[in-house]
Amino acid sequence: MRKSKHKKENTKKKKIILNIILIVFFISIIICVYNIITWIKNNKDTETLIDEISNAVTVEDNNEDSNTESKDKSYKIDFEQLKATNSDTVAWIKVNGTDIEYPVVKKNDNDFYLTHSFDKSLNGAGWVFADYRNKIDGTDRNIIVYGHNRRDGSMFATLKNILNKSWYENQENRKVIFITEQGQFEYQVFAVYQIEKDNYDTTINFNLDEEFMNYIENAKNRSVYDFNVDVNSADSILTLSTCANDNKYRVVLHSKLVK
Repeated sequence: MRKSKHKKENTKKKKIILNIILIVFFISIIICVYNIITWIKNNKDTETLIDEISNAVTVEDNNEDSNTESKDKSYKIDFEQLKATNSDTVAWIKVNGTDIEYPVVKKNDNDFYLTHSFDKSLNGAGWVFADYRNKIDGTDRNIIVYGHNRRDGSMFATLKNILNKSWYENQENRKVIFITEQGQFEYQVFAVYQIEKDNYDTTINFNLDEEFMNYIENAKNRSVYDFNVDVNSADSILTLSTCANDNKYRVVLHSKLVK
């Protein structure tokens, strides 16, 4: 009798455990399906926004000789149109040799646009945004711009191209266009690298020229390629970064204002 009773109890426990496992399994499937559907929706919403935004950008070829291989272009940005959608718009950025061509927004923190799109709707793709400490008025010593490394290739996903030999050895790629309501500015790349998240320096304001030059020297020493670009204490720079390797690292590009 005791053995039979003990056997029944064991069978009951096994059924309970099996039911728990099945419940956890089905909940996991539901969560995965939900995440996939959300990811697809976020991507579609982002694509729609990008298409709408493209109407606010006009590209003009400044080359007098149409046969020249030079890629000297100017970009006319309708900031009024962009701000009608998002009043946080402060700039527009293009990185040669990547798919990065986006309006840049700025909030009073660095968290909002990690989870919100250009129209401020909740979206895991986030948006390209400047550090909240930046003024974007021509007085910043170091402008830092962030963006997610999205698997669908949007935002700053293609910033990782800068670590490829084919990218940094191509002269045409070493230019970043940054446009604000004050005008169009060109930056020349002087350092590209990947670094552990905890060692990434996001200093924007430098009290001393020596601090700034130490920052520049550290960036150059970390660079995977020597661009042979002189940066002095009178320069201002533009820094771009995105996450890599499950957020353990940062892919970073530094460039200096040349015109």
